[in-house]
Amino acid sequence: MPEPSLPAGTPRHVFVYGTLRRGGSNDITRLLPAPHWVGFAQVPGVLFHLGAYPGMTLGGDQPVHGEVYAIEPALEKVLDAIEGLTGDHPTDEYLKREIVVTVEGQRLSCLVYEIHPRYTEGARRIEHGDWLRAVGTAPP
Repeated sequence: MPEPSLPAGTPRHVFVYGTLRRGGSNDITRLLPAPHWVGFAQVPGVLFHLGAYPGMTLGGDQPVHGEVYAIEPALEKVLDAIEGLTGDHPTDEYLKREIVVTVEGQRLSCLVYEIHPRYTEGARRIEHGDWLRAVGTAPP
């Protein structure tokens, strides 16, 4: 599926909800080229505990907590690699989606990595929707 193209100069945004959040094991703020903080956000979905990382399915009945960053194309490639979407044998674990996220009253088009539903079978649901809280790295 071809990715949507953006007009030149339009920033690309990403909604991160798991290990890519600030303080997570894949903290996006430690990656290069450096992302630019936009704000906190919530997306309707269902968050699952998959061991060392979470997975979110979109369209659920609970808010999934995350962060939005403006990123450059080179960082998007790094994120794709972290989520297993590049290389000789890309996985089908995550699906790259484009969604609208409201951040501080502004609606932004954001990419998000949604877990393929087959990987959530039998997984524990994180009812409060906050991965960092689930693993004890965020205040309750």
